[in-house]
Amino acid sequence: MKLNEAISKRLTELLQEHGMTQYQLYIKSGVPKSTIGNVVNCSYDSVKLRIIHELCQGFGISITEFFASPLFYEDNLEP
Repeated sequence: MKLNEAISKRLTELLQEHGMTQYQLYIKSGVPKSTIGNVVNCSYDSVKLRIIHELCQGFGISITEFFASPLFYEDNLEP
């Protein structure tokens, strides 16, 4: 799996876990709805760490918590 796909899946997981919509995350994080949608839809080849940090603030979690998922294990990611 590509890194942007893992980030998309993790973001989708967190939205479900927190019972939030993309719109609610936009309100809490300040990240534009279009950017959130583009991350979820893998429209970007890469995602800036700043965006991930802002999304984490919207969820009330740390970046460490965001990446603490089997999705990001080396064996699961393409080089």
